[in-house]
Amino acid sequence: MGSPLPIADPAPTDGALPDSVVDGSHSRTMHAYLHVPFCKVRCGYCDFNTYTSSELKGFRQNDFVTNISQEIALANTVLQNAKLPSRPLSTVFFGGGTPTQLAAAELAATLENLKATFGFASDVEITTEANPDDLDAAYLESLAKAGFTRISLGMQSAVPSVLKTLDRTHDPELVPKAVAQAKASGLQVSVDLIYGAPGETFDQWKQTVAAALALETDHISAYALIVEEGTKMARDIRSGVLTEPDEDLEADKYEYAESQFDSAGLHWYELSNWSTSSKTRSAHNLAYWQGQDWWGFGPGAHSHVGGVRWWNAKHPTTYAAALGRQQSPGVGRESLTSATRLQERVMLEARLRDGIEISLVREANPKVTSAIAQLIAEGLVDGPTAIRGRLILTLTGRLLADAVVRRILA
Repeated sequence: MGSPLPIADPAPTDGALPDSVVDGSHSRTMHAYLHVPFCKVRCGYCDFNTYTSSELKGFRQNDFVTNISQEIALANTVLQNAKLPSRPLSTVFFGGGTPTQLAAAELAATLENLKATFGFASDVEITTEANPDDLDAAYLESLAKAGFTRISLGMQSAVPSVLKTLDRTHDPELVPKAVAQAKASGLQVSVDLIYGAPGETFDQWKQTVAAALALETDHISAYALIVEEGTKMARDIRSGVLTEPDEDLEADKYEYAESQFDSAGLHWYELSNWSTSSKTRSAHNLAYWQGQDWWGFGPGAHSHVGGVRWWNAKHPTTYAAALGRQQSPGVGRESLTSATRLQERVMLEARLRDGIEISLVREANPKVTSAIAQLIAEGLVDGPTAIRGRLILTLTGRLLADAVVRRILA
């Protein structure tokens, strides 16, 4: 399910990595992402690699932890054979799908396996995504006891009609209860919001922002809805059942969220993410944006180590079958050139509050000086900071970030 995987070279059946991945590895941190592809229902806007029970085609969800343990063993062998230095995991992130469709004991067992195999950094960040209706105090206490430090809660909206449009099934009244229970368990809490759902009014978005701020969480993510081809929502928009999202209204909603979050002490550090301090930022997502190394475990998960990127078979049955043959579940791989890695670094670091050094942008595009001058003139890039050697987007620039990046790399 979801969007197709990229077209690239076949991945080797043993998962072996080229010698080049060792270059610079001492300066990179190591991270783990675990993709749990199970959902009770499929949300109409979602094109992630997820499966309801009727779509598993004979795959037994109870076998999932065993499959993950097989891939953990494979990863350990591959990384050791590549002669990479031993690096404890700096972050672990369980995403989905809905990781909390698994029992707390299953998540804890997987976490313990990762720790026993790779070790954890002393300040390791361990996050799981969660749906409000999957949680109770006992579940959250079990996660905290197992070593989880953070919950990313799928709130999306505080308005029942908007949740219905998104095909979200949880009761918005469950969100404050789940947040309170998570805090009582000692977990940091982030809530995820979506703005721009078909038919969502500005007042409804204001209601959601107010409800999210009332939770007094450490972190908020707010994403503009993207209508992906192949989803139920895309079909409903084409047939006239739903209206096309209004891009100008989405921009207004972003600016409103920024003003409200900032006033409440949550400051942006990435285009769609706000936190109370540098300590409550998502260290895991920062690792992606900063080009660190990570192994993605699970069906359809993507990995990146030393400029080599690969991805697993998407369906759980195909994924499990490869591991059962003692083979890598990887189905595609690409080795990034130094030029491509530099361009991607510019694309990703330009999204961050700290921006990117203009000297690096010049390496990617020696002719960028005039483009930056024009972007400053248009109010898309901060002028004083640019003079000091860093490219940082203004609020208006953040709204047009993709276009800005295209211009500085053109």
